[in-house]
Amino acid sequence: MTIELKKRIFTSLLLLMGLSLMYFYVFILIGALILIGIICWIEFYSMISKIFYNDTLKNKVLRFFFKALSLFYLSCTIFFILYVKSIKPEFQMFIIYSLLVSITSDIGGFTFGKFFKGMKLTKISPNKTVAGAMGSFFFSIMLIPFFISLNNEYSFPYMIVITLLISIISQLGDLFISFLKRKAKVKDTSDLLPGHGGVLDRMDGIIFAIPLGFLLFYFN
Repeated sequence: MTIELKKRIFTSLLLLMGLSLMYFYVFILIGALILIGIICWIEFYSMISKIFYNDTLKNKVLRFFFKALSLFYLSCTIFFILYVKSIKPEFQMFIIYSLLVSITSDIGGFTFGKFFKGMKLTKISPNKTVAGAMGSFFFSIMLIPFFISLNNEYSFPYMIVITLLISIISQLGDLFISFLKRKAKVKDTSDLLPGHGGVLDRMDGIIFAIPLGFLLFYFN
C-alpha cells in the first residue's frame, strides 16, 4: 500500500467519523455544512480567478458569473440538506446513502486505478483510468446489501441502477473540477486535507451526487 493511498484512506476515515457526528448532532451538521460550503467556494473562487486572470471585460463578467453561480448552487445544496434533516428526517437516509456512494466511488476509483492502471479514461485528468471507473462502480455497489437491510422498500436491481447513476454523476463532478484545475494549472484546490488536496477536491463529486441521489429516491 502506497503512502499516498494510506493518507487517502486515513483522511477518508476521519471524514466518515465527521459524517457520523453530523448525523447525530444537528449543531455539528449545521456548522460543518456552513464551513464546508465556505471553504469550497473560496477554493472554487481561487481556481476561477486563476483561469480568468486577465482584467478584460469578458473575463470580469465570466469571473462574476461562475462565482455567483457556484455560491448560489452551494447555498441551495446546504439549505436543501438542512431542510430534509429538519422537515423530512426519514429522507436523510437517502442523502447519507448518496454521500457514501460518492465516497466509495472515489476510494474505489483511486484504488483500482493505482493497482490495475491500464487505459486512460480521458485527457481531462491523466490519472483517471477505465479500471478506476470500474473500481468506482464495484465499490459503490458493495453498499447495496447494507442499504437494503435497513430499507427493503427498494429492489436490488433498482438499487443497482440508482447506485450506478449516483456513482456516474459523482465521477463526472470529479472530472469537471479536474478540468477546472487543469485550466487553472493547479494540482489541487488547496492542501488542507493530507492525501486528498483541498475540501473541494473531496466534495467535487458529492455536491452533485447528493441532489441527484435524493431525487432518484424521492420520485421513485
